Amino acid sequence: MKLKELKIDTWIGDPTNCYIVVDEKSKETMVIDPAGDVEKITELVKIMNGKLKYIYLTHCHGDHIMGVPKLKNILGGKILIHRDDSEGLNNPEINLTPYIGLEKIELEVDSRIDDNDLIHLGNLQFKVIHTPGHTKGGTCLYCEKENCLFSGDTIFRGTWGRTDLPTSNREDIIKSIEDKIMKLPDTTIVYPGHGMITMIKDEKPIYLELKPKLF
Repeated sequence: MKLKELKIDTWIGDPTNCYIVVDEKSKETMVIDPAGDVEKITELVKIMNGKLKYIYLTHCHGDHIMGVPKLKNILGGKILIHRDDSEGLNNPEINLTPYIGLEKIELEVDSRIDDNDLIHLGNLQFKVIHTPGHTKGGTCLYCEKENCLFSGDTIFRGTWGRTDLPTSNREDIIKSIEDKIMKLPDTTIVYPGHGMITMIKDEKPIYLELKPKLF
């Protein structure tokens, strides 16, 4: 697996992490949360000789989706999002675009995904993990072969996603983390939607031992 990370400024004060994942043999490519900077994303996909297959959205918030229409227009690719967040893509009260200074967006998904669905890029397999809490349709993507998790805004280094937003719920996000994410192997690398990467073993004390958050 080849992996590139872009930090994209979306005017909320905390850059969004966009990930470009390429299967080395087939060159099939997935872009996770293209928040903007589409020219740069496109350039990197071409440098990596990638063939865009999927545009994967971990959730429907504006600071994760604003580059989608332009990217799809340039490189194609199927837009994937959990069915519980698909309605939020075109609802500004849910995707929050007016509140973070972004233009209204209109998107039509190609496929609505569900918990435990499998997504394939060549020889790479990613498992969809439905992790409601930050939004009701938030998801993470787990690749056992590469020992990594793309966690969106469910879990960050030392903390979890906000739960004071439309469709969010604090009890749900903690349950998602404790019952699903913390069950992954300790050495799993976590690539979050914002901030620095972490590992499952470094986050377990927060949720399982009630130790203070790390900053």
